[in-house]
Amino acid sequence: MHKLLALVMVTILSSNVVASDGGINEETSLNETDFQSMEYNKIVYAEQEFTISLTLKNGTTNLSHINWITQVCINSGVCYPPKTIQMNTSDNETWTASVIVDQDATYLNWRIDQVDNNETVVRIPESGFGWKIWSDCWYDGEEWGGNDTSCMTEDKDDSLPGFIFSLTLSAMIIAGLIVQRSEGKYE
Repeated sequence: MHKLLALVMVTILSSNVVASDGGINEETSLNETDFQSMEYNKIVYAEQEFTISLTLKNGTTNLSHINWITQVCINSGVCYPPKTIQMNTSDNETWTASVIVDQDATYLNWRIDQVDNNETVVRIPESGFGWKIWSDCWYDGEEWGGNDTSCMTEDKDDSLPGFIFSLTLSAMIIAGLIVQRSEGKYE
C-alpha cells in the first residue's frame, strides 16, 4: 500500500511539470452573456500594449463597471498574480482596456467580471480564466514557438524551473524512503 501511495505522489508531482499545448489560443464563448462581441489581437507581443474591446448587447442595463482580470505567464514557467483592470467606456456600450505585456511573456490569461449597480458580480467564465493568448515568442516547458526567436535560449534541455525540479527531486527521495521503510517493516 505504501509503495502505491509513494508512486501516486511522485506521479502527481511530476504531472505538474508537464506543459500544456503550447501556442494554442483558448477562447470562451460569449453566448448566454451580455456581450455581443470581444475584439483583441490573436498574438501577444512582448513589451507592447495588449488591448481588448467589449461590445454589449442592446438592452443591457444596470451595469456599474466591468473588470478585466489579467494574468501574464512567462517563459520560465512562472505566472504573475492576477491584475484587475477597470475597463473604460464613453457610451456604456463599448468597453476597452489595455495592459503592457512582460518581455518574457509566454501567454496572457484573462476573464471578465461584470458588476451591476447592486455590486453583483457576473464572472465570465464562472471559474478560472476563459482566454489564453500566446505570445510571438514562447516556451511551454518542452518546446519553443512563435514567429519571433529573440526569447529562445541556447539551453533548450532545461525544461524544469529550479523550484519545480527541487520539489520533484524531493518527492522522489521521500517516496524512496517511504518504500524503503515499508519494505523494512515486513521483513
